[in-house]
Amino acid sequence: MEKFTNALIKETSPYLLQHAHNPVNWVPWSDDVFERAQQENKLVLVSVGYSACHWCHVMEHECFEDEEVAALMNKFFISVKVDREERPDVDQVYMTAVQLMTQKGGWPLNCFTLPDGRPIYGGTYFPKEQWMHILRSLEHTWQNDREKAVEYAENLHEGIIRSELIDEAKKVESFSEERLHELVLRWSRSFDSMEGGDARAPKFPLPSNLEFLLEYGVRYEHEKVLKHVELTLDKMAMGGIYDQVGGGFTRYSVDMLWKVPHFEKMLYDNGQLLNLYSLAYKHFQKPLYKRIVGQTVEWLQREMLTNEGAFYSALDADSEGEEGKFYCWTPEEMKAVLTDDFSWVKDFYNLNARGYWEEEKYIPLRTESDQSFAAKMNWSMDELESKIAEINQKLLDERKHRVRPGTDDKSLTSWNAMAMKGLCQAYSAFGEEEFLHLAIKNARWILKHQRTEDGKLVRNYKKGVSNIDAFLEDYAHVIDAFIQLYQVTLDEEWMEYALSFNQVALDLFQDSNSKMFYFTADSTKLIARKMEINDNVIPASNSMMAMNLFRLGHYYYNKEFTSMAEQQLANIYDGMEQYGSGYSNWASLLLKIVNDYYQVVVTGTEAKQAALKLQQRYLPFALFAGGSNATLPVTQDKQSGAETMHFVCYDGTCLLPTTDANEVLKMMR
Repeated sequence: MEKFTNALIKETSPYLLQHAHNPVNWVPWSDDVFERAQQENKLVLVSVGYSACHWCHVMEHECFEDEEVAALMNKFFISVKVDREERPDVDQVYMTAVQLMTQKGGWPLNCFTLPDGRPIYGGTYFPKEQWMHILRSLEHTWQNDREKAVEYAENLHEGIIRSELIDEAKKVESFSEERLHELVLRWSRSFDSMEGGDARAPKFPLPSNLEFLLEYGVRYEHEKVLKHVELTLDKMAMGGIYDQVGGGFTRYSVDMLWKVPHFEKMLYDNGQLLNLYSLAYKHFQKPLYKRIVGQTVEWLQREMLTNEGAFYSALDADSEGEEGKFYCWTPEEMKAVLTDDFSWVKDFYNLNARGYWEEEKYIPLRTESDQSFAAKMNWSMDELESKIAEINQKLLDERKHRVRPGTDDKSLTSWNAMAMKGLCQAYSAFGEEEFLHLAIKNARWILKHQRTEDGKLVRNYKKGVSNIDAFLEDYAHVIDAFIQLYQVTLDEEWMEYALSFNQVALDLFQDSNSKMFYFTADSTKLIARKMEINDNVIPASNSMMAMNLFRLGHYYYNKEFTSMAEQQLANIYDGMEQYGSGYSNWASLLLKIVNDYYQVVVTGTEAKQAALKLQQRYLPFALFAGGSNATLPVTQDKQSGAETMHFVCYDGTCLLPTTDANEVLKMMR
């Protein structure tokens, strides 16, 4: 029998449920929180975290499970607990406030507000004594110096409203390749030439960055950039940030070597990295990348897939109270499992000084390429591949007996769309029908459970409950994924849904003046409507919508869509070269606009197979359409009967059709 139970017990979010038995009288985020606060004349604490957040757990244990702390919080504050993954809109507003106040941010995020929701103080992790001092000080200020608190809140509120907001449309002028070259030149000065990524720690896999750099490197035959991309992909794939035994990437490494990860595994990372490594395989043709993709899909199926075809959100970093315990090994543990194979595996996975972490624990990681190791062992590449699969299966079987990290078993629409897109890209690269099956099943789940009767999307799902309206991020990634699903199936159903969701996004989120998009619909009760501009671990929802509009404009011959995309790009164009990492998805759009962008229409009874064969190549500057009964505007006047025919068009001009796929590749050079 639990000693305490609060209002979070009725929620579905695993993170909120973790706090349901705290002595703190937590309430979930709702529109009436601030009405109550004003009635009771209390300050509000907005405390944001997520289930896989290590320091969130630490602060819960030190502060929120403590009855002395809880007594202060319950007496003087209304305490609101928020899952940032369910409510990125709330997180955006109060993270901006904390960053304006302290010049830094992170999670747990703790922001104190006036009874009307305007922030007055905030920070991230606080130990108990400091936290109690803050609680007492804020209550004293509220009771004795209220005018000062209100004046500060007014000034901060204005800063929040103005932050990352574009309300004036910039003039659309001609875009230049030189802006791209300047962006890459400045950015390349921070490349880590030894370990890949940027020369700093911690190191995050940033798929949008690497996708753009790969596309730029191929487009301009830029060897330095291509070598950087390949080096980064190799080092991540062989590092401790990747689960060598079971597949899947963790969120980041704490060092510059990709060695010691923060061990939680997030769906959004892995969905995007599936897409990235599949694209990279198309260009570099490295067996390592194929193994990474296959292993990661196996992990998704084994540990993240629901019976309905959705994917869970995350796996925690901790198990049995220790970070990484599930994933690390001692030499004795591994030798007991592998017996005779241990003699080579200890070198292969670096159970030595390189792989040593702490307290006799080793993180499996690699320092030697497949080719080098196979040559050293006098094995063929096929033999090495077979042996890796065999020893990983043995280690996986043993790992099943360990206490698993917790699973964040809610499903989020945008994160599932990222996984769907990654599966589509993997299917186009490797032709594995299972990849396509998983993608289509996921798309069907979104249409069945995450779409309302009036054609809108919802954000979250758990045990039949979907109770949060979708944000721009959800629409942007679903549209993107459905366009990709269309390209690998040539089934126009997916384009029809993409177009439909695009219209809803235009209606709910777009600013009519600047053509930018707000993150929340106009019905939001937050103190500010934010625009997400900068690309990060996940590309900005505005850059995603600009890319969607650009592609839909080409599919539907809709100049209004393409002009919207160009207007969005124009709004951020000045200065983007100074921060390439924060504008990488925008830069990818610019790359397509300033170069030829091809529409490849394949018709005939074998159109899907012919289109897929072309998509096995790395062709980011082309979109694919067609089929035997195609009706999209881009396919009009391009039917050929049963014979497979390829039509290549760009800038409103179509070249002579051909039956030869190799001719298509020549046309796009």
